[in-house]
Amino acid sequence: MTTEGTTNPSASGSGPTRTTSAEADGPAILTSFTDGVARLTLTNPRRKNAINLEMAAAIEEFCDRVADDASVGVVVVDAAGQYFCSGADTRDLASSSADPASPEAVARTSAVYGAFVRVGSLPVPTISVVIGGAVGAGLNLAMATDIMVTTPDAVLDSGFLTRSIHPGGGHLSLLGRAVGWSATIALAACGQSLTGEQAVARGLAYAAAPAEELPALVDGLTGPAARDPELTRRVMTSARLELGPPAVSWASALEIERGVQMWSMSRKGKQAWSSRGPERR
Repeated sequence: MTTEGTTNPSASGSGPTRTTSAEADGPAILTSFTDGVARLTLTNPRRKNAINLEMAAAIEEFCDRVADDASVGVVVVDAAGQYFCSGADTRDLASSSADPASPEAVARTSAVYGAFVRVGSLPVPTISVVIGGAVGAGLNLAMATDIMVTTPDAVLDSGFLTRSIHPGGGHLSLLGRAVGWSATIALAACGQSLTGEQAVARGLAYAAAPAEELPALVDGLTGPAARDPELTRRVMTSARLELGPPAVSWASALEIERGVQMWSMSRKGKQAWSSRGPERR
């Protein structure tokens, strides 16, 4: 079944949602909700999908709908064109640099980074599809997802140092939890970058494959999660409680999982375990 509508949870339409950019060059965000899979596509390729305030607001609205729609079991974040995301829109950064301590500047940067936190806090698995590259806040968005898949030659670049600004949006923490201290310092303080293939080796990305193979790879990840959204959401809740940060002890993990596993077994029922019983999950 396919359901598509605006990022407003109370609205619906016949095609993918389009959030129109303030510029006249087309929609800034495209969303769809299909068979348990919610998809958010950045559609600002002329600026390498740089995130502006309008796009950040649309991401927040999309996250609201995902959180409220129990039929959604997994989220995919991708981008139009040949580049995932070049970071925050430099025009917004320039405006903020004029008076960075002003309430307007703080609100501007908080809006962009807050949207990424929402993606990273969703109750379902989130998958980013990085083609071409991800820089700065764009890398934050990719790292905010639970699973990153990429092309082998994509460039993953901290980018803040190049622009002579300090990392923001929890960038160091996001890097650190994925690649550890040394690689974090190499990227954020020493200006190094990783290819998609290197990112997989470092643990920053889950898999790297040619662009034409990524749709099948993503389908293999989304299919099982989307088939049983209720179970998937409960697994994600337990994963966040257990793995943190901070992670809990093994003994605590046993207790976190015990009740939810009993719920899933009760839902399954005794007869479902028999080869002569109902179809097994």
